[in-house]
Amino acid sequence: MRFEKFHSIVDQTDISLFLHPNSHPYDSDLVEINESGKVLGFKSYPHPKKVDYRNIVNAALYLINRECLTPDLTSEIVFADFAKDLFPQLLDKGFLLRGYLSPEYIKDCGTPERLDKAIEDYKSGKISNSNIRIPQAAVFLDRDGTINQDSGHLSDVKDLVLFHGVCEAIRKINDAGYKCIVVTNQPVIARGECSLSELQKIHNKLETILGQQGAFFDRIYYCPHHPDSGFKNEVVELKGPCECRKPSIAMINSAVEEFNIDLSRSWFIGDTTVDLMTAKNAGIRSILVKTGAAGRDGKYDVIPDVEMADLTSAVDFLLNAD
Repeated sequence: MRFEKFHSIVDQTDISLFLHPNSHPYDSDLVEINESGKVLGFKSYPHPKKVDYRNIVNAALYLINRECLTPDLTSEIVFADFAKDLFPQLLDKGFLLRGYLSPEYIKDCGTPERLDKAIEDYKSGKISNSNIRIPQAAVFLDRDGTINQDSGHLSDVKDLVLFHGVCEAIRKINDAGYKCIVVTNQPVIARGECSLSELQKIHNKLETILGQQGAFFDRIYYCPHHPDSGFKNEVVELKGPCECRKPSIAMINSAVEEFNIDLSRSWFIGDTTVDLMTAKNAGIRSILVKTGAAGRDGKYDVIPDVEMADLTSAVDFLLNAD
């Protein structure tokens, strides 16, 4: 079991939490983790208004070392709930809590509507087909110019503006059983124009907007590098060639490994020839959208499999094509 393996891979892990993105993070208990999965904090529902969090939901499934529940540790803790009371206090005491971000189907059935949806997903085969042992189809999405307006190297969360219809389009991807994965070059990090914390704020805002409309990304991969030097506040260690910057396919390969992606059944939607070349290098069918650069960046001589007006029409096309 992958969850058990995750729990045991770091010897000193005290508690592992089963986490996932869902379609209603606004009324779910959320967990903050770092890149290695270490739990940094808990964001219990209800959430404050105008605060954006990453869509990482506590599925209320845990692996807990017995020593964490001994009387000498818990006698002074007054608690009624693991996630809201016990775990935050153990975290404050220095225990190591780690989050397993699941690539598979798991759903909160706490309302009649969600129970009906889970039953529907079971009957349709969506649950069994999401087993990670079965190769998964994915829709890879560029970010700037495809999902949101390209403001010219987006570096401030206040400038994030989604295109019309994006939330509904991504919800359709989710409902159809595709993994929805963002792969984006973010040279603003290497150029010193945007900090990693600000980039996370942008992605938190993006995930919050989607979650309010019942949609979610399975994962966001980004490349922070930039090949050229000479920028005033550049981060030297991030300058130079790398394997992740599109049109290289390291981000695609990471998704293939994490989600067992079948590239022959997958699509890449983007607004630049860089995106089209990435798709070609990975062997994925490509759709060029006429938003953003609309293929006019002129960096590569490559032709898309399909051209569509925007993300909405691209998703409608690929769902009908398959």
